[in-house]
Amino acid sequence: MEQTALEGVAYDVVPTWVWLSTIGGIAAIFVFDFMTHVRHAHTPTFKESAFWSVFYITLALLFGVGVWYFWDRTHGIEYFAGFITEKSLSVDNLFVFVIIMKSFQVPAAYQQKALLIGIIIALIMRGIFIALGAAAIERFSWVFYIFGLFLLYTAWKLVVESMNHTKSTDEEYEPNALVKYFQKHLPTTEDYRGTALTVVENGKRYFTPMFIVILALGMTDLLFALDSIPAIYGLTDAPYIVFTANAFALLGLLQLYFLIGGLLDRLVYLGIGLSLILAFIGVKLIIHAVEANTLPFLNDGQPIEVPPYLHIETEFSLAVIIGILVITTVLSLLKSRSDARKERPGE
Repeated sequence: MEQTALEGVAYDVVPTWVWLSTIGGIAAIFVFDFMTHVRHAHTPTFKESAFWSVFYITLALLFGVGVWYFWDRTHGIEYFAGFITEKSLSVDNLFVFVIIMKSFQVPAAYQQKALLIGIIIALIMRGIFIALGAAAIERFSWVFYIFGLFLLYTAWKLVVESMNHTKSTDEEYEPNALVKYFQKHLPTTEDYRGTALTVVENGKRYFTPMFIVILALGMTDLLFALDSIPAIYGLTDAPYIVFTANAFALLGLLQLYFLIGGLLDRLVYLGIGLSLILAFIGVKLIIHAVEANTLPFLNDGQPIEVPPYLHIETEFSLAVIIGILVITTVLSLLKSRSDARKERPGE
C-alpha cells in the first residue's frame, strides 16, 4: 500500500482514457462470451469448458503482465495477489450457484444464460461497491478498521461452518427476503420458456422461472461482494487494480462452473483455506489502519508506530495466498480420495 491518499500521494493515477478503454474491453469480452457460448442454448462439453477456462485465465495473467510492464512491479504484484484471491473466492461462490441451479431445476442447456447475466449483474454491483469503498478510504482512514474486523469475523464464520459440516452442493437453497418477495408477488409461469425472462400470454406479461434464477444469482453475489471487496482492498489501494482483478476473476466463471461443478464437493478444505486468507488480510488491514490512525480515542488521533516485522509486503502476501490455496487443495483431494476408498466395499 505504498501509494495512498493518506500519505499524500495521488490516490488514482490511472488516466480516464485507460479506465474507459478497460471497461470497454471487458464489456466487449462479455459480449463475445454471449455470442460464442450463450446465444445458442446448449450444455458445454468438458473439452469446451476446459479450453475457454484456460483462455480466460491466460487472458487475466497477460493483463497482469501488462500492468507490471506498463505501470510498475508493485501494482503488478498487487494485481496478481488480488486476482488469485478473488478467483478463489469466486470458486467458493460456485457452491451456491450449483445449489441454486438444482433448487430451481434449471435445464443444463439454459444454465449458461442465467450464469452470464448473473455474473454481469455481479460485476456492476461490485463496481459500485469498489467506487464507494474508494471514496470512503480516501476520506476516512478508519474504514480499514471496519474492513479488517469484518474480514476477521467472516473468517471465523467460515471456520465454524467448515468444522460443523462439510460444504456440499447437495444442500438446500434458502432464498433471501428479496427473492422470496418476487417469487410471491410476480406473475410467474410454472415452467421455463427456453431462456426467455418474460413472456406474454393472453395479453398479460409473465415472468419465467429464469428471471427468478438470475435474481437469486445476482443477490447471492451481492452478499459475496461484501467479503471480496474488503479483501482485495487489503492487498491494494488502487481502485483500478481492485476493479480489474474482480472483472478478470468473474470472466471465465461461466466456463469454470461447468468444468469443475462436479469436483466442488471434493474441495472439502476450501472453506478453511479461504478463512485463513481472509484472516491474514484482515490482520494486514488492521495493521495498516493502526499506522494511519486518526481515531481520537486511540493515541490521541495520531498514527501508531508498529514494529518493522509487522509490515507485510505485497510479495509476502502473494506467497501466503498461493501457499494456503495449494496446501488446502492438495489436502482436500487427498481426503476425498481417502474417503472414497473407505466407501468402496472390500477395502
